[in-house]
Amino acid sequence: MSGTPEFHQRVISDAGAAVRGLTVALGERLGLYRALAASGPLTPAALAAAAGIDARYAEEWLHAQLSAGYVVRDGQADTYALPAEHAPVLADPDAVTYAAGFFTALKALYATEDLLVDAYRSGDGVGWAEHDPALDTGMGSFFQPTYEHRLVPDWLPALTGVTGKLAAGGTVADVGCGVGHTTLLIAKAFPEATVHGFDYSEEAISLARQLAEEAGLSDRVVFDVAAADDYPGTGYDLVTFFNALHDMGDPVSAAQHVHKSLDADGTWMLVESNVSPADIDTQTPAARMFMALSAVMCLPVAVAQRGPHALGNHSGEQAFRAIAEEAGFTRWRRATETPVNAVYEVRP
Repeated sequence: MSGTPEFHQRVISDAGAAVRGLTVALGERLGLYRALAASGPLTPAALAAAAGIDARYAEEWLHAQLSAGYVVRDGQADTYALPAEHAPVLADPDAVTYAAGFFTALKALYATEDLLVDAYRSGDGVGWAEHDPALDTGMGSFFQPTYEHRLVPDWLPALTGVTGKLAAGGTVADVGCGVGHTTLLIAKAFPEATVHGFDYSEEAISLARQLAEEAGLSDRVVFDVAAADDYPGTGYDLVTFFNALHDMGDPVSAAQHVHKSLDADGTWMLVESNVSPADIDTQTPAARMFMALSAVMCLPVAVAQRGPHALGNHSGEQAFRAIAEEAGFTRWRRATETPVNAVYEVRP
């Protein structure tokens, strides 16, 4: 008995994509896409000179990109070019569609294969700290373009009265802040506000402090190592969770701590993946991405905390709302959304 040719070719295609991801990570780290975007059509030797790499490797990398349909080739001139419509996805970190940064996380994810095999057999987890630091930078790069383009102009104004409070000198706790991209964006936009970033990863907080120093914001942005259910401070006008609650082993305890730490008229901004259990069958690109990440990263991270819950990243709005209500929150609203993220306004 053999599989159908169509399904066999689909799996081969997925295998090719899995390997190609490494070439994308190389292209991002070595600046190859950026060199192509800046210079136009280049021979392999010219790309090698522009990016400072070996010419033979440049040629082989370009062949991989050509077979993927990422670049185009002029066969007579032996030049390769990055189409203009591909540059915002592969070469421009400031574009909302930039996706190349995610692939640098593959080093961390693939390196945990043995740990995942053991976890699947035992029911234990794989904690965030057990991953290579590339996971922090890679996942940060994946979400950062959306945060850069949506957080200040769209998401915060969608919350009731929040921007006025921050402009007047409000206080913010960014919980599960990772390397601090969102924390620093809020601080830049609201220079009168006091902004704190909390994460339980020492590596992430160390990098966040470095980024704050480089941005000239270390005098008014404080980063500390703290868990979601014991971060310091009370009376916050805004507490933010960006794609973090589903990674927590005890999300109810975290939500209860948010409730205690907020001002009576404060707001919990909960940003989560815009997928739900109903999307398991949809096979959209976003759903396929989230389902795979949940199986190898989100669920194992939550299980490793040995809490009462292990949500996965596609628990959906109903599950998150039930957690908020159990924690004492009485007001819930889907403030806005993108194809990837849902933004909830949660209030006491």
